[in-house]
Amino acid sequence: MSWGSTSESFCNIARSLSVVGDRWTLLIMREISLKVRRFEEIQAQTGMSSHLLANRLKRLEEDKIIERRVYSARPLRHEYFATDKGRDLDAVILSLRNWDLRWGGSDGKGAAAVAITDKRTGKAIDGTWHNPTGESFSFANTTSVMSEAWRAEREANAAAFYAAKKLSPARLAKSAATAKSAKKVPTSKTVSKKSASRKVATSTIAARKAATKKSSKAKRSA
Repeated sequence: MSWGSTSESFCNIARSLSVVGDRWTLLIMREISLKVRRFEEIQAQTGMSSHLLANRLKRLEEDKIIERRVYSARPLRHEYFATDKGRDLDAVILSLRNWDLRWGGSDGKGAAAVAITDKRTGKAIDGTWHNPTGESFSFANTTSVMSEAWRAEREANAAAFYAAKKLSPARLAKSAATAKSAKKVPTSKTVSKKSASRKVATSTIAARKAATKKSSKAKRSA
């Protein structure tokens, strides 16, 4: 079965994976669940290229998993929010977290990046937690505290992203071109100053020549 045909399968798992079956989609939903809603902020924490992130957001919006809301008209900017359909993925994200807490993912060292507590019971949601209510899980029914290690990691991600953005090749090339252009194109004031300097230099040379001739004549007469 090709990846593109999974959405046409009768298998519910395959159909779900056709929508959220890559890491980028779930990382985007992770950020939205953390109330990180703006394009650049999501990009900084996921490491996605602008093109890839724009494509994934568009697909999620088409699948009605997220919705855009305008927060700036000029320039036009949007924030991204999970729909009811998108919030149902909270349980998937939690399951992935809890699986890593139980088994340690790839390195066997599972540790909670965020300490999560059930608001209704006050119990910590760890790798063995099961929803006692039978309702769909939602992060809205929890409180969370981010670990210092993950907070530092996210701050480093953001710092590196914005530093690279300032020093991007396109911006550097534009700055270099602007500086080069400024050197090549003289202003009207510069032209006027140069013309005036040339006139003064010309008149000075003429005066010196006249003085030299006068001095030579005076010596001959004597």
